[in-house]
Amino acid sequence: MTKLQVRAFLYQLGTFAILFIAGRFIIAQYTGLTGFWIPVTSFIVATLIGPKFQAVKTKDGEKLFMKWIFIKGIREIG
Repeated sequence: MTKLQVRAFLYQLGTFAILFIAGRFIIAQYTGLTGFWIPVTSFIVATLIGPKFQAVKTKDGEKLFMKWIFIKGIREIG
C-alpha cells in the first residue's frame, strides 16, 4: 500500500468511528431500540452517511479524493 492509500484508509476508519460512536449514543438515547439493534442501526447509518476516501493514480501522480453524500461531486484532498 502506498502512503496515500494508507492515509485514505485512516481517514475512512476515523470518520466511520466518529459517526458510529455518535450514532450509537444518539440512537440509544432517542429511539426505543434495545440490545443488538442499537449497534446494527448505528453501523448502517455510519456506512451510508460517511464520506468515501480513495487514492487514485493520475497522470500528475497519485492523488487523494473524497466523495460524500452531502457534497456535490468529487473533491480532491491535498
